[in-house]
Amino acid sequence: MDKFVVNGGRRLCGEVTVSGAKNAAVAILPAVLLADSPCIIENVPDISDVNAILYALRELGAEVTQLERTTFRIDPTGVNSFVVSKEMAQGMRASSYFLGALLGRLRRAKVAPPGGCDIGLRPIDQHIKGFEALGAKVTIDSGMVVAKAEKLGGCSVYLDVVSVGATVNIMIAAARARGMTVIENAAREPHIVDLANFLNSMGADIMGAGTSVIKIRGVERLSGTSYSIIPDQIEAGTYMVAAAATQGDVVINNVIPKHLESNAAKLREAGAKIEEGDEYVRVTMDRRPGKCNVKTMPHPGFPTDMQPQFATLLAIANGTSIVTEGVWDSRFRYAEQLTFMGADIQVDGKSAIITGVERLKGAPVKANDLRAGAAMIIAGLVAEGETEITDIEYIDRGYEQVVEKLTAVGADIKRVSDDEYGYSLKAN
Repeated sequence: MDKFVVNGGRRLCGEVTVSGAKNAAVAILPAVLLADSPCIIENVPDISDVNAILYALRELGAEVTQLERTTFRIDPTGVNSFVVSKEMAQGMRASSYFLGALLGRLRRAKVAPPGGCDIGLRPIDQHIKGFEALGAKVTIDSGMVVAKAEKLGGCSVYLDVVSVGATVNIMIAAARARGMTVIENAAREPHIVDLANFLNSMGADIMGAGTSVIKIRGVERLSGTSYSIIPDQIEAGTYMVAAAATQGDVVINNVIPKHLESNAAKLREAGAKIEEGDEYVRVTMDRRPGKCNVKTMPHPGFPTDMQPQFATLLAIANGTSIVTEGVWDSRFRYAEQLTFMGADIQVDGKSAIITGVERLKGAPVKANDLRAGAAMIIAGLVAEGETEITDIEYIDRGYEQVVEKLTAVGADIKRVSDDEYGYSLKAN
């Protein structure tokens, strides 16, 4: 399989442009199934998670046409299947979003559970709770989630835990239900707001996205629309941390600075200088990072998807830091990989005690999951010598042209390919 080879010790300087948000794209693209005419979606990131979604849409009967590099026309009028097979779902964490979309369109869905990264259990009990409140019957058949409904009606749903996935799925299904649906204790992430804006552009009536209470007044039909996906806040945050870790000076373009506030706050605490413009942030660091403590929380707290990258920065910081994971159970699996490079990390349950070392040393490591893979890249950028990163298919799930973008700002990183590598699922 492919691997990344990184020669560290180079200061990153220059400009990098962020792609469309992965977490928004994997929700918006399935939601296109609710439309009764074609949609044009812009700023679609070229990553394997999105490629898998587009492949699944085609298999369901949608017509998918690539108009430009990041722009797709999706015509769902020919959709005649309600089944997303295990083969289609195995590579994507967002397969469950087809449940809400197919239930809203066809009143039935049969979808394999999510694949993708192993960062802890991802139960769908809150999704099922929402579907059943809307009037669907949900069962498990040979490992597939099956949902059926004669009709969908408005309801009130209180989520027992703040769940992005459940909030997304209930919003999508409720957009085509009769009456008012109220989601309490809803997730507040920017991609929740982006999904609501997309659905509203099709004619939905959704209020309160971005707060803990979302109200969806169902409509009989949703029409095609043109919509541009927001920039990826996690990709932007990753390049911000990479700039600080290498004591660099990098301008990150095509961002929404408000979405980066928690990340910027911690980088400032670690000693970085952050300059914000309308659609860019500039990160400069002129010294070794300082220690700080981090606890991940649902938005607007520090994002769990930035925890491994920031822990890598703290691994070379001056002093001892504590990182506490407040969202997922198994997010510290990357810690062992960092210790292979000389990091001093002690994991105790959902916390990690990180005593910074002056430098890391290149070593063979692997990407345990998407964000752990990003952390390995940052570790390679700051390490002495050569770092080889394997299992990079995880990284391809969420970072578009990461080698090209990092090379443009001075990194020495390359993808070493073999003749058997992968294939593109993107529609032509």
